[in-house]
Amino acid sequence: MRLGVRNMISDNAAFAKGLFISADLSIFHEFEPPPTGGGHQFLRAFWKQTEAHGLRVENNTISRTTRACLFNSFNFRANRLQRLKRNAVLYVHRVDGPIDIYRGYEDGVDENIHAVNLRFADKTIFQSQYSLNKHLELDMKFREPVVVLNAADPDIFYSRGRISFSRDRKIRLIASSWSDNVNKGALVYQWLDDHLDWDRYKMTFVGRSPVTFKNIRMIPAVDSMRMAELFREHDLYLTASKNDPCSNSLIEALTCGLPAIYLQSGGHPEIVKQAGAGFESAEEIPELLNDVAGRYEAFQSHISIPSIKEVSEQYLKVLELIP
Repeated sequence: MRLGVRNMISDNAAFAKGLFISADLSIFHEFEPPPTGGGHQFLRAFWKQTEAHGLRVENNTISRTTRACLFNSFNFRANRLQRLKRNAVLYVHRVDGPIDIYRGYEDGVDENIHAVNLRFADKTIFQSQYSLNKHLELDMKFREPVVVLNAADPDIFYSRGRISFSRDRKIRLIASSWSDNVNKGALVYQWLDDHLDWDRYKMTFVGRSPVTFKNIRMIPAVDSMRMAELFREHDLYLTASKNDPCSNSLIEALTCGLPAIYLQSGGHPEIVKQAGAGFESAEEIPELLNDVAGRYEAFQSHISIPSIKEVSEQYLKVLELIP
């Protein structure tokens, strides 16, 4: 019995009971229903692409025919993987972070991820060169590392039908965060709330924030479909998150056709390239906004994000499921 992606998300426990008779790939990850963070979104999209290749996928179990297992960061049950582990299966670890640096406090998550990698992995996929380099700086060497950026689900995130950019109206900015950790950029957004020219700009923040805004419109976290609609209703994406290894929200916004203003930190420069402008401090943002708005079409034309098809094929090659 094979279940589709939607059933996989809604009935994760059923997979643990072994409803799959056989599979080619196992994904070890504890999926949660939307709205959820980037790892869930990417792996849902990757699952669909894997099935499009004619491969059978299972979740949190290993069948007698399983050829490869992709286990995600620390978001899976290591004791279950240990119990089901078979020598004939290729094990690939998907890693981001360093998470302690990303979160801004140290609680041993990265050391645990590194130990899990050395315990289980044959190969490692990092989500950005920044992430790989930062781990090496911490003297953490992982099994056969390669770098593959994330990508967005094109059935949800796309640019067609988006609003037309116009300099004759207020320019629409949007930012988002699933977390209220201050490192997600709240202080930068607070500065903008106090200093941005609101006769020229309007801004929406989607998700959770530790501060309350006076001028920025706040919307609680939404599912991917609504998030994509909001992206297409805006002109520019702004992210001030620190040490973010590979922001799915940034990738999704670019995929929806929005140039980006971003903090020069983490994997942001690798993702945006020439499709936006980076800042070191909040005070730089108004001038950058002026520049990007003035040359909007040029920045938008430089958006270059790998497709989920391309990224999934890179994953499947690492997993040795396609040549």
